[in-house]
Amino acid sequence: MEEKNSFMIFSAPIQGLTDPVWRHFHHQVYGGGSVAAYHTPFMRVERGEVRRRDVRDLKSEFNQGLTLVPQIIFRDIKEFRMLCDEIRIAGYSVADMNMGCPFPPQVHHGRGAGILGNIELLREVSAVITAEYGDLSFSAKMRLGVECPDEWRDALAVLNTIPLRHVTVHPRTARQQYSGDLFMDEFAMVLGASAHPVIYNGDIVRPEQIDEVMSAYPGVAGVMIGRGLFSRPSIVEEWRNGVEWDLDKKMEAFVRLHNSIYSHYCDTLCGDVQILGKMKPFWEYMAPNVDRKAYKDIKKASSLRKYDDAVGRCMRINH
Repeated sequence: MEEKNSFMIFSAPIQGLTDPVWRHFHHQVYGGGSVAAYHTPFMRVERGEVRRRDVRDLKSEFNQGLTLVPQIIFRDIKEFRMLCDEIRIAGYSVADMNMGCPFPPQVHHGRGAGILGNIELLREVSAVITAEYGDLSFSAKMRLGVECPDEWRDALAVLNTIPLRHVTVHPRTARQQYSGDLFMDEFAMVLGASAHPVIYNGDIVRPEQIDEVMSAYPGVAGVMIGRGLFSRPSIVEEWRNGVEWDLDKKMEAFVRLHNSIYSHYCDTLCGDVQILGKMKPFWEYMAPNVDRKAYKDIKKASSLRKYDDAVGRCMRINH
């Protein structure tokens, strides 16, 4: 049990999904401290300034009561400074550097996984952190490379010179995005070469997979879970307590999560289109676990009445 208590489990950032409302209600419904920290979807500079919606995310009242780590994505040292300054102004003392985003528009502009080959920028970041941001505590999230899974070496050598809390590694290349083989042999080499604690990220959707990572890689300090927290929101709570939830318990908690988020958006957004735009993505990673026809009806719903009917059928079928 002591080993489980010290093993860190983080919520990965997912654009458009892990917003303040989801983070707040997931934290409320699923055991509070089971997730060590929630990461924001990446903050970025757009048209010469930090995106306002990213700043609003940091300042949301829904962040109270949970541990939040702002994540930043940048292409040069100017963007890096702008983002760190905004984090500091918002009252946070931690930041996670996104060196893993695989989406081509970001990579092609030198952000996300595109940073892995920009060793000069990483050296600049190292120097600036030491000289200007001693009050912030940094971590990094990275891929193994853009095209090949052995491109991480030079980047990690620079990261080893930066005082980081940990390095999270998704053992795929950017070209693979979120499918294809996991290069676990390369992950093992990163684990051995890193001067910092290493967090594993990738394809964890069941509690037992956390144990498998711990067993196969005894030096790993934790895991970061993204899609698995949507397909099985109870995954961390189940693992921490060592008890798999039955279907009724899973569904009861999921209904509470869904209804809390839905009620919030019904109270704060205007019109069916806006509300459905927020709720439909919530179901994408749940699709394999719910009735196929009910899921299709949810995705096709053009009004809240149709959405409510489809969700009701889905809940009854899966209960």
